[in-house]
Amino acid sequence: MRLADARTIRARTRAGLAGPILALLALLAGTVTPRAVRAAAPEPLSAFPHSVLAIRTAAGQVIDFRIWIANTPQRAEQGLMFVRDLAAHDGMLFPFPQEQPVVMWMKNTYVPLDMLFVDAHGRIAAITRRAQPLSRDLIYAPAGTRAVVELQGGVCDRLGIRVGDHALSNALP
Repeated sequence: MRLADARTIRARTRAGLAGPILALLALLAGTVTPRAVRAAAPEPLSAFPHSVLAIRTAAGQVIDFRIWIANTPQRAEQGLMFVRDLAAHDGMLFPFPQEQPVVMWMKNTYVPLDMLFVDAHGRIAAITRRAQPLSRDLIYAPAGTRAVVELQGGVCDRLGIRVGDHALSNALP
């Protein structure tokens, strides 16, 4: 691809057109089949495994959340995309088998989210509050992240959840 083509692709990405263009280019190059070009329908959250995650605050309060678990690459890619309403005690857990660089975004996510970045000891190492719906801005997790918990935007402020609190669940790595 020439530099001018790369600029065009980046510009169209911002306009939401890069996916179809790149899929067409891959199809023409013979690297994917027409079947692979079709976008898969989102998996219903009811099909995701689910569990309970508790957050123990520094004040000793324990707050329970019903969580869906993004336990495959496809589920992690989908996350809470296309969800139009998220209850205050619902969320999603993205567990990782080891510490790794983690980058999140809000593409196709219609509700604001609080993102809790959890380390290997279950400690909340960082929180991104009220991530902007539909944003393609990248949200970088701190080094040492083993899991991300997404909750309804603003719930951390309302319930007093802070950096240093602990997440507890049998679904955490």
